[in-house]
Amino acid sequence: MPMENLTLLYDITQAMTAPGSLPRSLDQVLQILAQKMGMRRGTITILNPETAELQIEVAHGLTAEARRRGRYKLGEGITGRVVETGEPAVVPRVSQEPLFLNRTRSRGREKDEISFLCVPIKIHHQTIGALSVDRLHRDLDLDKDLRLLTIIASIIAQTVNGLMLIDREKDRLRDENLKLKGELQGRYQVGNIIGTSGRMRQVFEMIQRVAKSNATILIRGESGTGKELVASALHYNSQRASKPFIKVNIAALPETLVESELFGHERGAFTGALQRKQGRFELAQGGTIFLDEIGDLTPTVQLKLLRVIQEREFTRLGGTSTLKADVRLIAATHRDLERGVAEGGFREDLYYRLNVFPIYLPPLRERRADIPLLADHFLNKYTAEHQKPGLRLSAPALDLLMQYPWPGNVRELENIIERAVLVCDEDTILSVHLPRSLQRQEPGEIRNSLAMQVANLERELISEALRQSRGNQSQAAKMLDTSLRILGYKIKQYDLDYKRFRAAGKHPPYPGGEKTAGEGY
Repeated sequence: MPMENLTLLYDITQAMTAPGSLPRSLDQVLQILAQKMGMRRGTITILNPETAELQIEVAHGLTAEARRRGRYKLGEGITGRVVETGEPAVVPRVSQEPLFLNRTRSRGREKDEISFLCVPIKIHHQTIGALSVDRLHRDLDLDKDLRLLTIIASIIAQTVNGLMLIDREKDRLRDENLKLKGELQGRYQVGNIIGTSGRMRQVFEMIQRVAKSNATILIRGESGTGKELVASALHYNSQRASKPFIKVNIAALPETLVESELFGHERGAFTGALQRKQGRFELAQGGTIFLDEIGDLTPTVQLKLLRVIQEREFTRLGGTSTLKADVRLIAATHRDLERGVAEGGFREDLYYRLNVFPIYLPPLRERRADIPLLADHFLNKYTAEHQKPGLRLSAPALDLLMQYPWPGNVRELENIIERAVLVCDEDTILSVHLPRSLQRQEPGEIRNSLAMQVANLERELISEALRQSRGNQSQAAKMLDTSLRILGYKIKQYDLDYKRFRAAGKHPPYPGGEKTAGEGY
């Protein structure tokens, strides 16, 4: 190999191994080819596995607009064929080649005849892209230049493969880190707190941060979001876990008994007080007290609660002795306390005492990614409770759950799953087993129409069979005990694309569907 080629390869190797981003290294490779090989234009084109489309990663001698135009399908044009076949290509005179698309519109203005060379970039026999260059036809030495470009493409492939290995290792470490974090978060998922969405991860992180402290916590969120479960998680992962955890639902207590329930009373404090009674604060000594629906407290009780938080002491109703309150306070509400303060219904000083560390629980409609996990959890819970093992949720039924706005949040989802388990006599919960409030209804349809209900059930049964058979119509027909001809007719009638069910099994050889046509620049 001539010395100038060795020098060129050395420079390219140095560029590819130098610190920095991959696009920057690839751009330096094209700069070296332009300076030392006389390249007029050049691109490194990468195959997008998601769209099966070729796009220019870096380019030399092309405008930004030309680069944007340089998008091709696999097999389209010269570069598309090189990537598809894995074989290099040479066009001695681009002006005489009908397959040359010139989609970037960067050629045709030269006085000299241009030649085009394109070699595949391969990793373990898999073509991931192509290196393409323009050279003057008179400067072309076909065998030498093609061999040199093939070596350069191999250097690029090795570097890219190394970076991919590093990325895979990073992904593995990231997954392992997430798994470890998940195990750590699992410590805070007391009871039925389930979720992997970003919103719930924030909740778990906040629980982790504050659980060990004695700070007062205010849990905010709509009814049914799981505020009591968060309070339990905070207590059982605190330093007070071995001590009492006392729960008080303020809204469930008669207004006249709230003060007595919280602080206790002495004998004769009021009519019917026949003996001394310990209040919830006294019962929670050394532990945690959870006051749910704190926004429903009367002004009198608000004042006494403020004293407990400030002074850490209280007095029984009708008593004179001051008792110490060694308790951690966790409060919860679905009300707008800020509005209550503004309207005078809630004490401002108490609000600020409670709002030391607020935790906001998002409604279910804002964490839809958790619906499948929650549904599966409740399904396992109630199939075991009602002795219906093996029962599962169909894809169309899950789709209905995903689209419903859930005004009752997680509590409503749990009730719906339990109901579905009870009414389902088959091995799969279908959409027909869900409440009518979840059912789809097209404009003008009569919800109770027999034909509509039969069609919906038939469509769902066929969809579920195709999903289980991974799009295999023959297997689906056997599962439904019908003929392949009738099933094919029904699939066409209901406009079902059986191919999309194959995603549950093997992936097609070309992401995005069947092989289509793509070129370089």
